[in-house]
Amino acid sequence: MATESTKNARGSGDGDVAEQRSPEEIQADIETTREELGETVAEIADKTDVKKQAKRKVAETKAKATAKKDEVKQKATAQKEAATAKVRTSAPESAQEGAQQATQAAQQVAAQATQTARENPVPTAAIAAFAGGLAIGWILGRR
Repeated sequence: MATESTKNARGSGDGDVAEQRSPEEIQADIETTREELGETVAEIADKTDVKKQAKRKVAETKAKATAKKDEVKQKATAQKEAATAKVRTSAPESAQEGAQQATQAAQQVAAQATQTARENPVPTAAIAAFAGGLAIGWILGRR
């Protein structure tokens, strides 16, 4: 890879005679070439340093894994919050509140049955007699 400074030192390549340069210009070209050569050597040394490449790869992989972990954690938290909200809207606040609701419903059914039995004593007695006879018949049939 020839630079402008090295082209000037060699000539233009057309067979022309190279320009006459002062020693300061030549010295500046040498310094520029040294800097470029030093950068090239540093790049080559960096590419051939397996330990450094491995450490860089480990750091990149850790960063990717951490980012993925954070992403998954955020999704899981969002799903948990959505599920919690859904449960809260469809279920009572606590088990005690649910038990109170069930007790109240059972008391209402019992009150309705009692009221119906008081309003219609004959059919209630007939149903009770039938159930009693059925139970006695079943017990006697098993002997």
